[in-house]
Amino acid sequence: MPETERVSPDDVRRVAELANLDLTAEEEPRMRRDLNAILDYVAQLAELDTAQVEPMAQVSEVLASAGEAPSEKQSVLRDDEVRPCLDRAAVMASAPETDSVFFKVPKVIER
Repeated sequence: MPETERVSPDDVRRVAELANLDLTAEEEPRMRRDLNAILDYVAQLAELDTAQVEPMAQVSEVLASAGEAPSEKQSVLRDDEVRPCLDRAAVMASAPETDSVFFKVPKVIER
């Protein structure tokens, strides 16, 4: 398999199965080409020198620095405050079907 052909037809079928997709025989080669292109792009990104780039743990740090004044920085995100929970008995009483602890829902995924 050439360097740019990292994905085999079996890989395409496995990914399609995991994604619950039914690919036609005509769609499989296009999906293989697309997956190989994605992997080529990721390999290209991996070649970038990020030694001087500071790691970022929280997006909120970027959001906070987006404002110009300190008051704007604080208004980007709402305050994290404790609020009372909903009463479980009241919520379960209005549910169509429950076992008093969890909601019962119909199964929607068939496999």
